Amino acid sequence: MNYKHLQYFWAVARLGGVVKASEHLHVTPQTVSGQIQLLEEHFGRPLFQKKGRTLELTETGQLAFSYAKDIFSLGEELDQVVRQPKGTPRPMELRVGIADAVPKLVACRLLEPVLQHQQPFKVVCSEWKLDSLLAELAVHRLDLVLSDRPLPADMSVSAFNHRLGGASVGFYAGKKLAATLQGRFPACLHGAPLLAPASDSALGMRLGQWLGAHKLKPRIIGEFDDNALPNALGHLGHGVFMSPMVLDESVRAQYGVKRLGEAKDLVESFYVITVERRIRHPGVVAITQAAREGLFAAWTQ
Repeated sequence: MNYKHLQYFWAVARLGGVVKASEHLHVTPQTVSGQIQLLEEHFGRPLFQKKGRTLELTETGQLAFSYAKDIFSLGEELDQVVRQPKGTPRPMELRVGIADAVPKLVACRLLEPVLQHQQPFKVVCSEWKLDSLLAELAVHRLDLVLSDRPLPADMSVSAFNHRLGGASVGFYAGKKLAATLQGRFPACLHGAPLLAPASDSALGMRLGQWLGAHKLKPRIIGEFDDNALPNALGHLGHGVFMSPMVLDESVRAQYGVKRLGEAKDLVESFYVITVERRIRHPGVVAITQAAREGLFAAWTQ
């Protein structure tokens, strides 16, 4: 296989088109198209398919792109390592998958011990749906997956759950909205505009049960896979949003919101999923130890 052909393919897939790739590579679009055609002839399968005016990767193209990404990332790492002063320790790569339902502030806190570790790490993060991340974990393209739920029972992936901890959930609102809500918590949620987690997420399903148990019917104005958007909308006063209580001080300081109350009987849990029953990777060890001894140490849920 000609790796120059692969480089041209990688540029098109990464940059989103032949023209952009040709500008990046300082060659003509015809040259780029010709190199990709040669690579497709080598594989015997198309790598792209046209959809309107855009190019989309075929199944073979997606597979080739994942390998090309690893190949050229290693090449860039080699260049960096060779150019470092003698005696500089080589960073250990830690490939982390973060399920989109995991709050970004939680992910930051969990990764922080790795970035402060005596052993230098290069952290490579991917955010995606849990099932897609588990597929990457199964073929060893990830070292761990951070999730808000354990490995689903119906997934044919040989992996192990390592529970980091859990915390009760707080409900927050902008100060103007909070002033309009009637009654004490949790009664004040009845009829209130709620920016809810996706109904099929772990927290979303628990929320539905919790609301039913307390006979509450908020006005759900949106459902979200990622909590960053409801947090931002809540900051702007558009609705009530939720966050685990381990982030209480950070949420109130960052978004300038009021905590309406803490639902002690509504718990959000977090897990590391790995292919190892016994964790050996130093980066994964650092995350699990710091989570259990630090972030979630005060929470026994």
